[in-house]
Amino acid sequence: MFKKIPLSDLTIKITDGSHFSPTPVEQGRLIANVKDMQGGHVNLDSCTRISDKDYSKLDASGCVAKKNDVLLSKDGTVGKVAIVDDDNQLATLSSIAIIRTLEQANHRYVGQFLKSEDAKRQYDNAMSGSALRRLVLRDINSLKIPTPPKVEQELIAHLLDTLDTQIQKTEALIAKLEKVKEGLLHDLLTRGIDESGQLRPSPEKAPELYKESPLGLIPREWSCQELAAAADVQRGRFTHRPRNDPAFYGGDYPFIQTGDVAAAKGGIVIDFSQTLSRLGTTASSLFPARTIAITIAANIADTAILGRPMYFPDSVVGAVVNDGANARFVELCIRRAKRSLDARAPQSAQKNINLQDLRPLLIPFPCLCEQNRIAESYEVFMGRVLAERQKLTKLKSEKIALMDDLLTGRVRVTPLLEKAQATTPA
Repeated sequence: MFKKIPLSDLTIKITDGSHFSPTPVEQGRLIANVKDMQGGHVNLDSCTRISDKDYSKLDASGCVAKKNDVLLSKDGTVGKVAIVDDDNQLATLSSIAIIRTLEQANHRYVGQFLKSEDAKRQYDNAMSGSALRRLVLRDINSLKIPTPPKVEQELIAHLLDTLDTQIQKTEALIAKLEKVKEGLLHDLLTRGIDESGQLRPSPEKAPELYKESPLGLIPREWSCQELAAAADVQRGRFTHRPRNDPAFYGGDYPFIQTGDVAAAKGGIVIDFSQTLSRLGTTASSLFPARTIAITIAANIADTAILGRPMYFPDSVVGAVVNDGANARFVELCIRRAKRSLDARAPQSAQKNINLQDLRPLLIPFPCLCEQNRIAESYEVFMGRVLAERQKLTKLKSEKIALMDDLLTGRVRVTPLLEKAQATTPA
């Protein structure tokens, strides 16, 4: 196990940034705030600019970070870490600590330690009993850091940096896929998928394939129908008063809440935050699997599809689709109408809509075989998104475990590298 020493023993200085807020200017030098610390680096494009005069004043007082400095957020949002990895010297505000390492320490190793669970525990201990989330410089200087030889620090930092890069690339891909999803939903619900399994050409390229409708241009084979024609739309219920009577809760019967529906983000929901007792079920309504759950209070028109039978309160509506409709297709149509449904909700203390808003909701309606194709296309795409999210979760878990092993010395880094090199093709 590695010996732990105070962080101050590995640093030239630990200071914080400016305690006054320089006036922003159009053209000038850069100053970083916590919001600019993104993905382990400083996003220079989001930094504010200040005058040369203010910058010189901050530089003279030691509030300017330089290449290879480690930045640690210490006020409000505590524990964000960024490395200054280019020659753009930048001033910082007082919410950021500037950590400059000695020659015998690797700055990236120090940065990785400051992101570790060990460091987070030390932050929490230092701030315990304080009403404000804040680390003072004394706390940061006193952080106990494991100290392997510098060559091993460099190897550890390299391995963990590599994992960070994989995590950031996966996060970027997920963000890109989420943006693509919005365009895909629009195309699926306005152009559909023809018998060859392809999106129809757009109206601009093939206007003869489309017709006018109350919903705008839709394929000629489609119609418009009210939601009530595609599904039995019923409000959930919980009639007992008082609502919090403990005799009605805590049994084996899932009782879904608006938060559960919102958290599913249109997906299949199997998790639930509350259950009913057998007595509780007599006061509520049971909906079968594949029902579309729709929130109608506070959060308007959040949707999910039940993965199992569940009971609903009166803040959730269930749409049980008929044999001529595909539940996923209908859910996508409701999701697309979320903005217009939300706009109908009265601007009262708590927004709400009712069955009179949902049942007449117009949705595009292709034949069932095309609904199935549209639903399948969406599910295939979301399968890819889910796979990337699972990959991200696995990478983050691997990094946490590896950090704990490497930073304590429980697992030495040299055998790991030798093993990786041995299995890498020449």
